[in-house]
Amino acid sequence: MLPTQSVVIDVRQIPPPQRHATIFGRFDALLPGEALQIVSDHDPRPLHHQFDVRSPDQFQWAYLQSGPDQWRVLISKLEIPEDAQEHSCCSGGACGG
Repeated sequence: MLPTQSVVIDVRQIPPPQRHATIFGRFDALLPGEALQIVSDHDPRPLHHQFDVRSPDQFQWAYLQSGPDQWRVLISKLEIPEDAQEHSCCSGGACGG
């Protein structure tokens, strides 16, 4: 199910060194079920890879438009199951709790 509203970030208006930090900051501020829409002049595959590494199982990625001059991607924040939240720092019981 796609969110009915999303924040739109046109990365073409943001200096390249600040783009990913801006996107991750806005994503982190979202509540589960909310989304960001990214507008770019290139396929943001490297950003998708960073989301896979940084926020596994916490987002959904959907292309709304795929070039050739403009890409639009909807990045939705998913609900994290309670058992995953409780043990996110304790992989293998390393935290002793």
